[in-house]
Amino acid sequence: MRREEEAKILNRLEEWELREGQLPELVEVYRQLLLIQREARSRLAGPKLSLTDAVRERPSQGIPLLSFQELALNWAQVGNLVHEVINLVTEDSADAKNEVQALRNIASSVALLEEVVRVWYEGSSLMAIAAAQHVDDQLLTFVLGTALKPFLSAYSEVLLPQINQELWHRRYCPICGGKPDFAFLDRERGARWLLCSRCDAEWLFYRLGCPYCGNQKQTSLAYFTNDEGRYRLYVCEECQGYIKAIDLRCAQADVLLSLERILTLDMDRQAQEAGYKKVL
Repeated sequence: MRREEEAKILNRLEEWELREGQLPELVEVYRQLLLIQREARSRLAGPKLSLTDAVRERPSQGIPLLSFQELALNWAQVGNLVHEVINLVTEDSADAKNEVQALRNIASSVALLEEVVRVWYEGSSLMAIAAAQHVDDQLLTFVLGTALKPFLSAYSEVLLPQINQELWHRRYCPICGGKPDFAFLDRERGARWLLCSRCDAEWLFYRLGCPYCGNQKQTSLAYFTNDEGRYRLYVCEECQGYIKAIDLRCAQADVLLSLERILTLDMDRQAQEAGYKKVL
């Protein structure tokens, strides 16, 4: 997420709080996490990556630009950020004391933290590591994704202009290889774009096609929309996955895509109650 968008989101949340008296609990947690990420980004040096001809050729071969080996991460900074995220998201979890301590142990060991991040970044399952460390794999995934977003989004901001959007059209991010967790239809053509769950990169995708399993059968793909046509919920009957989207052609105000993930949480509830699932 770019600094300008962060500032706009924080201003909008402040206006919401002044208008309503307080923010919903989940939105307040989101704000606090955003403040942690913003502070972390302010301390980051500019990302460094040598764009050799071999690196530039990766997208044409279906390979994301940024491999794990090229992530120049300061592991002390990453560990500190993981600790901050843990403090926020587990502060009311007295019953999960052992799990919280296990998360802290991961954050405190550079070797273990680097290995966990490598497995997560390369798209392998965290279930085995999570079980060995006695933590919930979904909680571990959330903590890692939240803590690493400032680093990955900084790379994304620099590298995304290198991507030829008309040639990518893949189900994973052209920068970091992450899966999408939101989509939008652009104002110009109504073309569908995906938003990376890890680095916030945006990339062009097919209008007809599941961004998770690749299914393109019209009979097993559908979308539901609200009365105004502003929001869409795309679903796939093959993998039972879903993705939320906003149609910018129907949106009047300045849309902050990262904030829309939170403003549409009720769509997640409805999708999951209907039997669909997040595929991240």
